[in-house]
Amino acid sequence: MKVQTREFGEIEIPEENIILFNEGIPGFEEEKSFAILLNEDKDNPFHWLQSLDTPDLAFIITDPFKIYEDYGVVLPQGAIEKLKIKSEEDVIIYTIVVVPDEIEKMTTNLLGPVVINVKEKLGKQVILESSDYTTKHYVFKQDSPGEVK
Repeated sequence: MKVQTREFGEIEIPEENIILFNEGIPGFEEEKSFAILLNEDKDNPFHWLQSLDTPDLAFIITDPFKIYEDYGVVLPQGAIEKLKIKSEEDVIIYTIVVVPDEIEKMTTNLLGPVVINVKEKLGKQVILESSDYTTKHYVFKQDSPGEVK
């Protein structure tokens, strides 16, 4: 399937890479079809979650476990059922990243991870229950405002 994107122009997305978000993403409920565009640079932890229907809609995502090694996710039973998760090995978790003008203040949403069942090709942004996480966790360590380790 050929898809027009704002960031990459026209690209080919293999059918097996299409992920269905039956409920859309909060704030973008009408958007149902997405693909993950992996960064070719293996050292770069950022990727794209690209809408297949709206060329201008793409979220920067990252593997939160590479930034927060102690990040823990307990999925609500409803999310497990909606995503038809049978095994932990079938799941990939990303978080959405917000990049402000001051790039060192980049944040990621640990409260609402994007959970993908790679076997079933189903995705959902899940709001974690009983969590100490918030929607804004710094990607880079902050010593004090504006300073990065």
